[in-house]
Amino acid sequence: MSATAQRVSRATRWSEQLKLLAQRAERVPPPPVEGVLTRMVGLTLEAAGCQAAVGDRCEILASGGAAIEAEVVGFSGDRLYLMPTGDIHGLKPNARVVPRLGAEMAVVGEQLLGRVIDGAGAPLDGLGPLRCEDRIRLIGAPINPLARRPIEEPLDVGVRAINALLTVGRGQRIGLFAGSGVGKSVLLGMMARYTSADVIVVGLIGERGREVKEFVERILGPEGLRRAVVVATPADNPPLMRLHGAWRATAIAEYFRDQGKSVLLIMDSLTRFAQAQREIGLAIGEAPATKGYPPSVFARLPHLVERAGTGATGRGSITAFYTVLTEGDDQQDPIADAARAILDGHIVLSRRIAESGHYPAIDVEASVSRVMHDIVSQEQMAAARRFKQVLSTYQQNRDLIAIGAYQRGSDPRIDASIALWPNMQQFLQQDLHERVDFESSVAALRALMDEGGAA
Repeated sequence: MSATAQRVSRATRWSEQLKLLAQRAERVPPPPVEGVLTRMVGLTLEAAGCQAAVGDRCEILASGGAAIEAEVVGFSGDRLYLMPTGDIHGLKPNARVVPRLGAEMAVVGEQLLGRVIDGAGAPLDGLGPLRCEDRIRLIGAPINPLARRPIEEPLDVGVRAINALLTVGRGQRIGLFAGSGVGKSVLLGMMARYTSADVIVVGLIGERGREVKEFVERILGPEGLRRAVVVATPADNPPLMRLHGAWRATAIAEYFRDQGKSVLLIMDSLTRFAQAQREIGLAIGEAPATKGYPPSVFARLPHLVERAGTGATGRGSITAFYTVLTEGDDQQDPIADAARAILDGHIVLSRRIAESGHYPAIDVEASVSRVMHDIVSQEQMAAARRFKQVLSTYQQNRDLIAIGAYQRGSDPRIDASIALWPNMQQFLQQDLHERVDFESSVAALRALMDEGGAA
């Protein structure tokens, strides 16, 4: 090769390398621009001079060199609104705000089974650090609704009344509507121990700290914990951390679903999630709408709930139970009303039934499973319908029967309901430590209806 050709070849290579370096430089993001903390109202922090997207993380350097983590939740002009994820003691005016670009990721893997973590993914059980290598987005991408598999198979939850009368499908999303002190946590624990699922993910969001240890040790138990992951963000956590707890629990459930597993997701409670979003929305100046809840609350709920359900072909499913706290047992509470519209059914726990010593205190008349007719036999559907008709007949005439005003023989339907009532009460009750599988539940329902000859 001549000297001229060699010089041309070297020049060409240098030109290509310079282009490659220029392309790499374009892909490297510029270093974050630091800002300062200018204002603090309640838990809302206001920073000026820095740029970050909603969902990005920032570090605020407090007095003594401590770094306080916060997340961007909004902006106005050149100012960012931040919400801390932990303790804010030590903050002072003009503290440095350093953006850490990129939203938070969730650490996932088989090593999570049997562990209890907080909303940030840190262990709470004292069993050492998590050694998970996989990471996924905390807020997953929505699934194309046409790519989801239909719900075709019943899920055995181990509770006779639910299995037989309110059958849950694998991949269904159910709301558990209850006031305080009516056996909600106990029923959740029964389903967590007895449900035929590969993995159980429990999100304890905004509840009392005492209930976390009680749920893990007494209600879930060692047997249930072995195949479970518990994400706990009690009521004393900042509102952003409570949101992260719900998102992290759902992200973990999504990971196991994508591994082809059947996942049971229990979230207690959806109401606390909504209240955390309300605190954030009102703090950054969002106008309240319905009973003090800003519009962002009702936008967040379907974003969270729609992440559960069946996956695409070849993947698993997430069957989700979301508890909804009804203030004063008011079923028309705005969160209860919104949840009822976006879920695939609801189970109502009645204070009146609980106060009579009847557990689980399921109000069968007020409860419904929207997919039951697609996943059970016609015989079971007919028996369940007859059961509800007999139950409704007795409840409508309960007062007349109690005071002796009803004369037997006046109405065959009422006579049949009186004859069946003791056995129906026994059918609906179940001990905490008793497991009744799906087949046994359906057989007991058919035997009860055949015995009474109810039509």
